[in-house]
Amino acid sequence: AGALLAIEFTALAEYLALLRAAARALAPLGSSVMFYLAAAVSDFYIPPSEMPEHKIQSSEGPLQITMKMVPKMLSPLVRDWAPEAFVISFKLETDPQLLIDKSRQALEKYRHQVVVANVLESRRTSVVIVTRDSETPLSLSDEEVAQGMEIEEKIVSYLQGQHTAFIERK
Repeated sequence: AGALLAIEFTALAEYLALLRAAARALAPLGSSVMFYLAAAVSDFYIPPSEMPEHKIQSSEGPLQITMKMVPKMLSPLVRDWAPEAFVISFKLETDPQLLIDKSRQALEKYRHQVVVANVLESRRTSVVIVTRDSETPLSLSDEEVAQGMEIEEKIVSYLQGQHTAFIERK
């Protein structure tokens, strides 16, 4: 019924557990569920077991940090937790030349429906919606920016239409 469930979290482990629980709970609703994974929490993290208990002392010299890769959750989400759902991920790049290829690679690897692709420099004003068979640019005009419109309005509106078509194909 047009419901949006925004889930807040403060730690990576909490996010991963909430995503899994939400996906499993919503899976029986099939194609009517849309997962809008608005951004990666981060690509890297420091596990809690490796965090210092106390303040790091500068007197000990330069600090070297080794970070772990954040587990990729798109595969289990699409394959196991909610296989009939409409899943949208995001791909942010700093090099526009890589953007579409990386988005297509993500679609191929994870087998989900949509990647919202954006370049860091213009992420607030333009994106490309990438699917298996299309690339649809969405952008804000100077007038829309001046009126305070945000690109998310266009993204969500477009994706609602894509989701409706997805449901009808199922």
